[in-house]
Amino acid sequence: MRSTWTDSRLEDLNSRVDRMSDRIDKMSDRVDSLQHTILVVGGGLFAAFVGFLVAMVGLIITLLVTHL
Repeated sequence: MRSTWTDSRLEDLNSRVDRMSDRIDKMSDRVDSLQHTILVVGGGLFAAFVGFLVAMVGLIITLLVTHL
């Protein structure tokens, strides 16, 4: 292993680190948008499920009241 680094070698390393940082930023943006999509779809499904449960409970209560 080298004990000293040349300027060009350090610049090369610096540019590689910058490129990797840019790629990580792009992946982070993609993960953020995927997470947002999952939350929106999951929230919609949860709201639909709660609405369905409320409708079923309302139907059951209506049937019980009308048959008493």
